[in-house]
Amino acid sequence: MTSRSVPAAGVFFDLSARIKLRVSGDDRVRFLNGQLTNDIRAASESRALEACILNAKGKMDAHIFVTGRADSFLLDADAELRGSLPPRLERYIIADDVRVEDLTEQLSILHVLSSERPTTGADSTITAADRFAAPGWDVWVPSEARGQAIARLSEQFRFCDSDCAEIFRIEQGIPRWGRELTPEIIPVEANLESRCINYEKGCYIGQEVISRMKRSGQRNKRLCGLVSLTATPLAAGMRLYAAEDDKKEIGWITSAGQSSRFGRNVALAYIKRGFNSAGATLTAGAPDDVSSLCQVQVVDLPVSLSRGVA
Repeated sequence: MTSRSVPAAGVFFDLSARIKLRVSGDDRVRFLNGQLTNDIRAASESRALEACILNAKGKMDAHIFVTGRADSFLLDADAELRGSLPPRLERYIIADDVRVEDLTEQLSILHVLSSERPTTGADSTITAADRFAAPGWDVWVPSEARGQAIARLSEQFRFCDSDCAEIFRIEQGIPRWGRELTPEIIPVEANLESRCINYEKGCYIGQEVISRMKRSGQRNKRLCGLVSLTATPLAAGMRLYAAEDDKKEIGWITSAGQSSRFGRNVALAYIKRGFNSAGATLTAGAPDDVSSLCQVQVVDLPVSLSRGVA
């Protein structure tokens, strides 16, 4: 569990560990639109596009950001996907004029939370991107210029390290690959619908499942925020129950940490339909460990204590 003072703006993050892929070729637009849940034509050098890549069952293969270039697109994703994302894309390149290159070691990404465009002394490309449900900017630099860019940004903003970034993303309700986002999750369940799905763009892999969920208007579970009502620490993997004496699981915690902003343990969790309304009080605990049981309350995302949290 991590505790760190978390900012609302005026900070920057180092996202250079993320995998970076360049997709080029004459058929790149058509090809990517057949793979992504969002419309690739909205990605430009001035604004990044957020999207998902799914399997035929509508479940997650990847969560990505896409930046446009004059002759290509740059895709970036969690570092954990470096081994699986390139072959996932290449599997569907049949007779297409499309090339996928791994530029992870050649490029770095720094992300700035600010309403105003930052400046760097390095050879950089700056793109608007909402990675944390707040106005921000991606600063793309060659890896050899990363140190110079960090030094310049440090003169204007405060650096938010990995612990700080983890608490901030939990507070903001941002799902992360390997925690909230796995091959068993459908993007609608992770609250990615408004940011990542375009229902007008045409066919893509997994579209049938996503469209069916939209028509039904129902989700079996949903990613929610939690705050602890006791001093017991929350932790990923804890199970959720409707009451302390209830043995039926209704969800599980995916990420947790101590929020300095709220002075409480905060968490993200998947909670089944019927139990995930803001204000609901649940019991959390490690499997088969009665001593870890504690009370938690479901809250809106980004995390808010405005609904009378005890």
